[in-house]
Amino acid sequence: FAVCVVEKSRILDGRTIAPGDAVIGLASSGPHSNGFSLIRRIIEASGARLDERVGDGSLGDALIAPTHIYVKPLLALMKAMSVKGMAHITGGGLVENVPRMLPASLAAALDRRAWRRPAVFDWLQRAGNVADAEMHRVFNCGIGMAIVVAPGEADAAIASLAADGEHAMQIGRIVPRAGGAA
Repeated sequence: FAVCVVEKSRILDGRTIAPGDAVIGLASSGPHSNGFSLIRRIIEASGARLDERVGDGSLGDALIAPTHIYVKPLLALMKAMSVKGMAHITGGGLVENVPRMLPASLAAALDRRAWRRPAVFDWLQRAGNVADAEMHRVFNCGIGMAIVVAPGEADAAIASLAADGEHAMQIGRIVPRAGGAA
């Protein structure tokens, strides 16, 4: 686990997020220690072997890939530009974590085609017969961190993150939230 301290004046509380802002996703290294109750059930029910091939390696290696830590590239990005919001995509997936950084009047419209989902998630969905909605509620599905920046700063943010070794891409934008919408 991690513990951090931030000056109250520097807390990113999402107040400045506005319609049209860009949502940038940072690639995950795998499940990031989330969803392992479901993962264990899928392995047990499917009879899968941890040495079976998934993507470029074994299922076991894909499942225990160390959680990617984003702190250094994000701190550098925050020094270079105004980051309006951040959401670490943990248990609850994209659908429960991204909204936590948004004002109640806004939503994030994410384009699932904007990033490549790692093969381990395809395997989990297929082997466990897991519905799309459940996949996005349980797993990060390839996005370990989401950040919001002004639309004119999206390309610079992606370039800054890439310079620090991150695979980042624009995965959506901020839109007004219609009454009762998710």
